[in-house]
Amino acid sequence: MTGTTQQLTTIATFEKLVWTWQGYKIQYTVMGTGKPLVLVHGFGASIGHWRKNIHILANAGYQVFALDLLGFGGSDKAPIDYSVEVWVELLKDFWATHIQKPAVFIGNSIGALLSLIVLAEHPEIAAGGVLINSAGGLNHRPHELNPPLRIVMAAFNRVVRSRITGKLVFNRIRQKSQIRRTLYQVYRNREAVTDELVDLLYTPACDPGAQQVFASILTAPPGPTPGELLPRVERPLLIIWGADDPWTPISGAKIYEEAKENGKEIKIVPIPNAGHCPHDEVPEVVNAQIVDWLAHLFD
Repeated sequence: MTGTTQQLTTIATFEKLVWTWQGYKIQYTVMGTGKPLVLVHGFGASIGHWRKNIHILANAGYQVFALDLLGFGGSDKAPIDYSVEVWVELLKDFWATHIQKPAVFIGNSIGALLSLIVLAEHPEIAAGGVLINSAGGLNHRPHELNPPLRIVMAAFNRVVRSRITGKLVFNRIRQKSQIRRTLYQVYRNREAVTDELVDLLYTPACDPGAQQVFASILTAPPGPTPGELLPRVERPLLIIWGADDPWTPISGAKIYEEAKENGKEIKIVPIPNAGHCPHDEVPEVVNAQIVDWLAHLFD
């Protein structure tokens, strides 16, 4: 579905634009000229999480698009049932409206999984993919949990879904002090956890409807696994993995190693001394890897 676009004020160091999709406001930015790249953030993040990458990639000769997924950042907190399918449809329609030529999809965490789904299900819009600490699903699958933990998660889902207890849980989780503690878990270098980064996550969490989005996503279906998707992917992949990620451990890269052994065009780059978001924690390393890989892709 196409939509309307209007210009907003310049925020931080890149321009924020708004596109209307299915009646909802989607915030995005675009910078540079050349082959198109689409940056897809992870859970709770936004365009701002790419603030250390957008300029570098644009200056390397690419047209860089980044958008806030529906429910996150400056995009509307729509009162819908969220799923990976909703966001993949959004990415496909965004491409059809703004790009219209094969793009490289670059994602972190859930954004990496969405990028992989795009490559598998809509290869005509993709030239390749860069997956940074890719999530294995939107949520845990019940069979992945031992029985006691399965019961705990089911109870937690009921609490999160409740109008009363859900608000209490969300208000606790979105506190700046709690956001900082969570980031300390997943960033190897605590100095990278700045006030700016905390604010990037905190500010959208204060928007009306944010708690309902949080509850919907935490209780949504996990979506397809990378193992189910990879046999259908025919585009080149660059797999970047912060080696010290406790959320999506580097052992998750094994499925990509197996796919490479089975003939898929995949380059795997472990990043030492980095956690779940190496593009933000060690951007100079990740940017260099991406630019080098893109040069070979488009050679």
